[in-house]
Amino acid sequence: MTAKATSVPGGVIDADLPDIAALQPTETIRRRWPSILGGLLSLAMVVMLGRELLDAGLAGLSRATPDSPWFYLVFFLLYMTAPTGDFIIFRRLWAIPWAGFVALHKKRIANDVVLGYSGEAYFYAWARARAKLVAAPFGAVKDVSLLSAIAGNTATMLLCALALPVGYQLMSPAVLNAVAGSAGITLAISLALILFSARVFSLPRRELWWIFSIHCARIAVSSILLGMAWHFAMPDVPLWMWLFLSAARLLVSRLPLVPNKDLLFASFAILLIGQDQALSEMIAFVSALTLAVHVLLMIVFASAAGFKGLKLWRA
Repeated sequence: MTAKATSVPGGVIDADLPDIAALQPTETIRRRWPSILGGLLSLAMVVMLGRELLDAGLAGLSRATPDSPWFYLVFFLLYMTAPTGDFIIFRRLWAIPWAGFVALHKKRIANDVVLGYSGEAYFYAWARARAKLVAAPFGAVKDVSLLSAIAGNTATMLLCALALPVGYQLMSPAVLNAVAGSAGITLAISLALILFSARVFSLPRRELWWIFSIHCARIAVSSILLGMAWHFAMPDVPLWMWLFLSAARLLVSRLPLVPNKDLLFASFAILLIGQDQALSEMIAFVSALTLAVHVLLMIVFASAAGFKGLKLWRA
């Protein structure tokens, strides 16, 4: 459609100028893309949670349930560790409100059930939609995510240094080679990030060290709480053994060249403590309970958002 010259009190609008009204939908989409992306990721979380829970979670919940109330208290603390660590970090960086806990929980759920680092994409979209909160959130989200990986890699290297001299006889040559190769790759990635830190990271060095320390503390606390939860679920096994297995789980989960990580960890745990059926049921229950809490939180978040939208619509 060709624009026509229009007379106005101050003169005549040039016919060659684009129709401003036609540009408004594009600008609206550009302004709202963070909200659209966040909504799509939220929908993906709901779909994946339903699939995971129906596939295996309900079976795990139907099995042996821990009797000790301490298990559920420790599980709650374990569940809250990751979003709390992130909240401490972004509270200092951006002074995010307490409502940011919801976005950080969704970030964790997306990383667990949708795709690796999809949670970071969601949280970036959430921050980007709040320009008054932070003008350029990408650098901080990137730095926090990379430092989390470096902290995990550091813990992996320390555990390898402690575990290999003691447990190498328990591993087959193929598994031992995979662990050694994975440790080398993990070390190389961490060293590369450190060597090129001036180009990779955006935040000041002091902030980077502080964030790194928070991630290290979160990993340590999570490992201890996981071991305690397992102990309260199966109290006949000593706590120190569960803490050792928690560290082993962290080590196995972060080694890139090790195939069938869950099977390897289960085999190692059964070799140490026996009780293969009870152990399998307990691990399945913890996984299923985590998925159930994910689903419950997503329902609560969706209900709260719907209630808020209804109030605004009525107003």
